[in-house]
Amino acid sequence: KTSISSSTTHPQFLRFKPIDANLTTRSDPSATGDSSCDYSDGSWVYDPNAGFDRYDSSCKEIFKGWNCILNNKSNGRDIIKWRWKPRNCDLPPFDPLQFLHTYRDTNIGFIGDSLNRNMFVSLFCTLKRVSNDVKKWRPAGADRGFTFLHYNLTIAYHRTNLLARYGRWSANGNGGKLEALGYKEGYRIDVDVPESTWEKAPSFHDILIFNTGHWWWAPSKFDPVKSPLLFFEKGLPVIPPITPDLGLDKVLNHVIRFVEKTMRPDAIKLFRTQSPRHFEGGDWDQGGSCQRLQPLLPEQVENFFSLKNNGTNVETRLVNQHIYNALKGSNVHILDITRMSEFRADAHPSTAGGKIHDDCMHWCLPGVTDTWND
Repeated sequence: KTSISSSTTHPQFLRFKPIDANLTTRSDPSATGDSSCDYSDGSWVYDPNAGFDRYDSSCKEIFKGWNCILNNKSNGRDIIKWRWKPRNCDLPPFDPLQFLHTYRDTNIGFIGDSLNRNMFVSLFCTLKRVSNDVKKWRPAGADRGFTFLHYNLTIAYHRTNLLARYGRWSANGNGGKLEALGYKEGYRIDVDVPESTWEKAPSFHDILIFNTGHWWWAPSKFDPVKSPLLFFEKGLPVIPPITPDLGLDKVLNHVIRFVEKTMRPDAIKLFRTQSPRHFEGGDWDQGGSCQRLQPLLPEQVENFFSLKNNGTNVETRLVNQHIYNALKGSNVHILDITRMSEFRADAHPSTAGGKIHDDCMHWCLPGVTDTWND
C-alpha cells in the first residue's frame, strides 16, 4: 500500500464527551483506549480494493457540481481509495447504524459556508444509506434539514458566510463618522449580532459544528476599495476602521460568548478548522486550476500553504491562527481537519464542477469530507 504522511504534530486534538456520558463514540479518543491520540496527524494510505461502501453518486442530496463520478472526473473513483490513518491510533470505518443509535433524539447543526454544507451532505448520504425513513424538515433559519424518523435524529445546515449579520452599506446624506473618512459604500458587518440564519440554532441543537474563513479573504467578493468590510459594534461603526483580520477576531469572540451563553452546558460545540483550497497558477478568477490526480507529498504541502511563501492558498493557515486564538479558554472544541485535507489536491471537482473556472475549493462527494465526519 502507498502512504503519504504528515510530519507535523498538532498540540490540540479533538476531545469531547458525548451527550450521554455512559456512551462512548468513535469521535472520542478514549473510545479507542488512547486518550492522547491526535487524529489530525497521520497519512493517507492507498487501498486499491476500497469500494463505495459508505454511499455512492446516487445520493440525491449531493450538489451537482460536487458529484465527480457522475460528472466523469478522471480520478473520481480513485478519490475514496485513499484512507486516512492517524499516526498513533486507529480510525475505524464510520458505522452509520451505531451513529444513529448513539445519537437518537439528537439535533445536529452545521453552521457556516458551503464547505460546511459539503460536510453536512456527506453525513446525510452516509446515514441515508442505512435508514430510508427520512423526512425533509428545516429548523428555524436552516437552509436544508432532514429528520431520520425512526431515530428522531435531525441534521441541518445553516448557511452563513461570516457568522455575523452583514449587508450592503451606503453613505448617509446627513453624514457620519464613516462618511467623514470618505467612505461611500461597502458592507456593514455587525460583529456582535449573529446572522439570522443561525441565531436560534444554539437553543435547538445538541451538537453544533461551526466554520468560517473563505469569505474573509475574498477580495473578489468584498473589494477593499470599492466595497470594503465596515465593522459595527453595539450599532456604531468601529472607529478607526479595522482590517478584516481584526474584524474576524471580534466576530469569533462574540460568537463564542453567544454560543456559550445560549447552549446548555453539556451540549457539544465544535469549530472546524479551515478547509484548504488547492489553486495552482493563480486564484479562481485568475485562471487557477487543480489538475493533480494524487495527494501531495509533505514538501509539496508546505509549498502550497506555508505562511512564509504567502501563496494563493495562504489563507488556510492564516484563518486557523485566528480560530485557535479565539477558542483559547472557551468550551468550544477544535475539529482539526486542515492538515489531513492539505494533502488532497486531487480531490476537488476541478473542471468537472460545471463552472467557468476550476473548482479547487469544494470537495468531490464521496470524498475527503467523509473523513471529516469520521
